[in-house]
Amino acid sequence: MPLHDTITSLDGLVRAALDQTLNTPLPKVAIARSAEDHVLKAGLDAYERGVAEPILVGDREETYSMAEKRGLDISPFRFIDMPDDQMAVNEAVRLFRTGEAQFIMKGLVSTASLLKGILNKKTGVPNPGCILSHVSLFQSPLDGRLMIMTDPAVNIAPSLQRKADILKNALNVARKLGIVRPKVAILAATEKINYPAMPATLDGDILTKMARQGEFGDAEVLGPLSLDLAVSKSVASSKRFDSPVAGRADILLTPDIEAGNILYKALTTLSGCTMAAVVVGSQVPVVVPSRGDTDATKFHSIALASLLAQRNES
Repeated sequence: MPLHDTITSLDGLVRAALDQTLNTPLPKVAIARSAEDHVLKAGLDAYERGVAEPILVGDREETYSMAEKRGLDISPFRFIDMPDDQMAVNEAVRLFRTGEAQFIMKGLVSTASLLKGILNKKTGVPNPGCILSHVSLFQSPLDGRLMIMTDPAVNIAPSLQRKADILKNALNVARKLGIVRPKVAILAATEKINYPAMPATLDGDILTKMARQGEFGDAEVLGPLSLDLAVSKSVASSKRFDSPVAGRADILLTPDIEAGNILYKALTTLSGCTMAAVVVGSQVPVVVPSRGDTDATKFHSIALASLLAQRNES
C-alpha cells in the first residue's frame, strides 16, 4: 500500500501541498537574494494560495524597490538584510539548519553559488552518499499523465554511477508522490545497444540489469528506450513493443544535460507545459527557477518543494 495517495496531476500536487498545511503553520521558504521580481511574485502567490510563506533574504533597499515597481506588498514577510550573494546563501542555509525555514529558493544568486553553499561540508546541508539532481514534473501533452523527467539542469555528462544516483533521487520523489512501483524509461535514440557510438544505449542496458538485481527497490526500469516508445501507447502498439514501461513511463531519465534541457524546453515552449521543478539530493529541497519559467511553473515548483519538505519530515 502507498504511504500517500497517488498524485496524478499538478492540481493534485497543489491540493496535496495544501492538505499538508492543514492545522499547521505554513512551511517557510528562504529566498536567497530576494530582489528578483519574478521570484517575489512567486513567493507572494504561494503565500496567498496557502502553500508556503517566504522569508526574504537579501538587500533590503533593492528588494523593496523591486517590490514597489511590481506593485507587490511584501510587508507581511520576515526580512533579513544580507547585501551580497555569499551572505544571503549562508543565511538561507542557516535558516534551514535551525528549522526556521523548510526549503530554499534561488533569487538573484547564481545556481552554482547556491548549490555550493548547500553542499558545504561544514556549513551546508549535504546528504552523505547522495548527489544533487534536478527533477521536473509535468502532465503529458499526449494523455495528461503526471510524469517526471531528470536531469535537465545540474549534472552535465553523468557517468553510469551518477545516472544510477540520479535515478534514485527521482524514484524517491516518485514515491513521495504516492507512486508505488514507478516505471522508468532510460532514454536513448534507439532501443538497441550501439556502443561505442551511442554510450547511452549501453548505460540503459546496464541500469536495467541493475534494477533486476534490486538496486533500485520496487521499480520497473527499462532501457535503452526511445522517447516515443516511453510515452506513447500507440507507438508501442504499432512497433509491437511489449513492456510495462512502454507508453506508460512515470520517469524519463535523459542521457545528459543537453538532451534533458532540450526536452524540458520543448515541453515548456513548444507544448506549453507547466512544470514543477526542484533540485533534490541534499537534506533540503531547492527551487531554482529560470527566468524563462512561467509564473505557473514557479508557483508549482514551490508547491512541489513544500510537499517534499513536509513529507521528508513525516
